[in-house]
This record gives sequence, C-alpha cells and structure tokens, in this order.
Amino acid sequence: MLLRLLLFAMCLLIAISAAFWFRPLAVFFTYSDLRLLAAGARSHSVTVSQIHMHYYVLGPEDGPPVVLVHGLGSRAEDWRNLAPALAKAGHRVYLPDLPGFGRSEQPAGFSYSIPDQADVVVGFLDAMGLRRVELGGWSMGGWIVQRVAAAHPERVSKLVLFDSAGIYEVPRWNILLFTPVNENELAQLDALLMPHPPTVPSFVARDILRLSDRNAWVIHRALGSMLTGHDTTDSLLPTLKMPVLLEWGSEDHITPLDQGEKMQNLIPHSQLVVIKGCGHLAPDQCAERMTPSVLDFLKN
Repeated sequence: MLLRLLLFAMCLLIAISAAFWFRPLAVFFTYSDLRLLAAGARSHSVTVSQIHMHYYVLGPEDGPPVVLVHGLGSRAEDWRNLAPALAKAGHRVYLPDLPGFGRSEQPAGFSYSIPDQADVVVGFLDAMGLRRVELGGWSMGGWIVQRVAAAHPERVSKLVLFDSAGIYEVPRWNILLFTPVNENELAQLDALLMPHPPTVPSFVARDILRLSDRNAWVIHRALGSMLTGHDTTDSLLPTLKMPVLLEWGSEDHITPLDQGEKMQNLIPHSQLVVIKGCGHLAPDQCAERMTPSVLDFLKN
C-alpha cells in the first residue's frame, strides 16, 4: 500500500513538473483560479449580446456591488490580490472577462473597440440584475468604465480608475510590444509594466510568446480602434457627477502619472492616490498598499 502511494505521488509530481515545463501559464492561471476560489469566489458564465462571457463573483450576496474591469491583454484573475480584500470588507465583487480575453469568447465579428466593450459591460450589469454599482477599471478597463459612467451616470454610484487609459495621449513607447514576438521584446514589455522586472526563464517566455501569438489579432484590433483617437474621454470626464478615485503607480510607464494628474484636473469630485514605487501592475503587485484607500473611498 505504501509503495503504491509513493508511486502515485511520484507520478503526480512528474505530471505536474511536465505541465509546468510545457505549459507554465496554464499552471499559473490554475493557481490564480484556486486563489480566488479559496477566497470564496465562484466561477460562472453568462451570455451578453450573444457573446459567451466568463466571470467570478465573491463576497456576501447582500453586499454593495462592485464591478472590476480588467485591461488590455489581461483577465479577471488579475484582480486576485485586490478583489478578496473588497469581498472580506463586505462588498459583492464581480470580475468579468471582457470579450476576447480570459475565458470569454473571442468572436471574430466583434470590434473590440472601447465603445463596444462599454456596451458589453452595461449588458453584463443588466444580466447580473445590477441597477447601480461601484465601478472600477484598470488601464483599458479604466477607459471602458469612464464611458459607462458618462453614458449611464444613474448606474454608477462611485468610480475607481486604476492606472487608467482614456485621455488623448500618443503612446511614448512601441505599441507593438503588447504582442511580443521574441524574448527581447518580452523583456522590454516587462520593463514598461513594472519596476525592476524579474528575469523570465526561457521556457516561461516561450509559453508567453505562444499565447501572445494566439491572441495578437484581438490586441491589434483593440489597439487599432483606440489609436484612432475617436473614443478618448477628455470631453467626457468633466461631465462625471459621481465621486471618482484615481489610483496610480508612481513608476507607471504605460499610462504615466502625469496622465492621472490630467484626469484629476478634468474630473470634478475626484481624488488621486499615488502608490510610490509601483508600476502599471499596481492593482496586482501593490494591492496590499492600495487596498486601504480603495476601501476608505468605497465606504465614505
């Protein structure tokens, strides 16, 4: 019996090691999923505008609803460090995967533009039966929720923008890095996303590049729409009536801090909180330092 258990454990270890070697991102995504499930999250799916969408929900059913929208190339699991803290504080937290990302459908006929993604977010609120929410968005997700809040102010009680895009700015970096094709480009992207990025082992880089190649068409379509400048929010921000919190990493090179300062100047009833030493991935990598100000804002 003991020998069988040892053999089983050895085989399991070999299988896990092989999976990590050949598909390290799958192992990482599973780990992120398990972290959310351990925090009480439940994984569901819903159809919005004929698009199959995946989402998580966590926190007490009678808690004030918070909806968090991820950014370009991201997924619902990337809120894994922030969402559980909000749920623990009593909020009902919804984490949708936007069309094209995470475990949601990638329809070929969808535009992946900011306005169309904003419409999907409103459709998601309807599907969840949420008449009024506290709404947050990170990077591209921040751009999307700005448009939701401007078009449907009656649906948004408070707005939180995390290192958000949206105002008219010509990128100061090579946008092609969002779909890296080699390890050098991946390293350049990491340097934009975070201060002092770790060295990525080649077998992990290989899997990241494989996924990047698979999803590049979605990223390119979204970027192509955003870079037209037609959907920027400079003229919309002054019209926002709800309280707005801007949370920003001081070392953000994708949407630099001066963009957050410009947004603060444009938005009435807004406040800017700067997380020192953090980059564009602050809601993940600096969630512990960010959480108190977010909770204070939502409470008050």
